[in-house]
Amino acid sequence: MNSRKRPLYERALVPLDGSAVAEAVIPFVLAIAGPLDMAVTLLSVVEPMRAVVADAGGPVIVDDIEARTAEAGEYLARVAIDLRSNGVKVSCEVRRGEAAATILAAARAVGADVIAMTTHGRTGFGRLLFGSVAEQVVRHADVPVLLMRQTEAQVTARRGVAQPEFDRPGRRN
Repeated sequence: MNSRKRPLYERALVPLDGSAVAEAVIPFVLAIAGPLDMAVTLLSVVEPMRAVVADAGGPVIVDDIEARTAEAGEYLARVAIDLRSNGVKVSCEVRRGEAAATILAAARAVGADVIAMTTHGRTGFGRLLFGSVAEQVVRHADVPVLLMRQTEAQVTARRGVAQPEFDRPGRRN
């Protein structure tokens, strides 16, 4: 009889939206993935936007979903380089759809046994207006969700600490 137990966590899904807040989970993933020999799947969800139609000149296309999808893939590839250089097994996926539902579907599809992500820490009107993807994922996930609460202020305060800086898609400084 084999006395070796299967590791509790073998594959983590890490959803990233291109923000510094979402990337704040990366040091945590590095800290656990290497020692636990976990495989990591980085996920970017491209949410379709409604096209805006102008009266005079016909339709105006404000969303180039193909370009945003390619940009998201390039972004994940840059993040993956840093993880791989630290010995982490990484794969990348870009999917289209509503964020929470797509994260949950991806977790099932890749066989993730944990989802590691951040919450933007919105409260009050901001949370009411934007909702909470993290909250929906926590409520409906079939696997444990490791959730880090981060705000822009917390991430900015840590900028003095050496952290990878990825070229974020669509990021305005």
